[in-house]
Amino acid sequence: MSSKNNQAPEIKNKRGTFEYEFVDTFVAGMMLNGTEVKSIRQGKANLADAFCFFKKDDLYIRNLNISQYSHGSDNNHDPLRIRKLLLTKRELKKLSTKVKERGLTIIPVKMFFNERGLCKIEIALAKGKKSFDKRDTIKDRDNKREVQRVMHERGRYSS
Repeated sequence: MSSKNNQAPEIKNKRGTFEYEFVDTFVAGMMLNGTEVKSIRQGKANLADAFCFFKKDDLYIRNLNISQYSHGSDNNHDPLRIRKLLLTKRELKKLSTKVKERGLTIIPVKMFFNERGLCKIEIALAKGKKSFDKRDTIKDRDNKREVQRVMHERGRYSS
């Protein structure tokens, strides 16, 4: 569509993928102010400490830090305000029952702009990893890095 969408960053929650094992993922919209959207387009958002919770029948996200817009006036937004997530009733009911049943949690995975230019957030129904699972994750990541390094060196010297 427009070149502006290509420049919009994809903000990921790296800590979330390390701390949790994802059971199911959903894409949700967010209720945002204008200055929040502009800050996200600049890449000034942090998902590391964010989590989702139910209040009545609606899903909200807390501790999503969207920095104040650099060119904003005194009408700038509160960086840590609680934001409502927009999902279908069926998705909300499914998430609610699974969180209550199994003791799972809902965490944000990444924030991005879709092809229509709307800010979306991918959330995951997640289960906390045990410490030995985290060690396995670190080991796998180090092994992949080592294989990539060896392949890169072979490619450089094989010519």
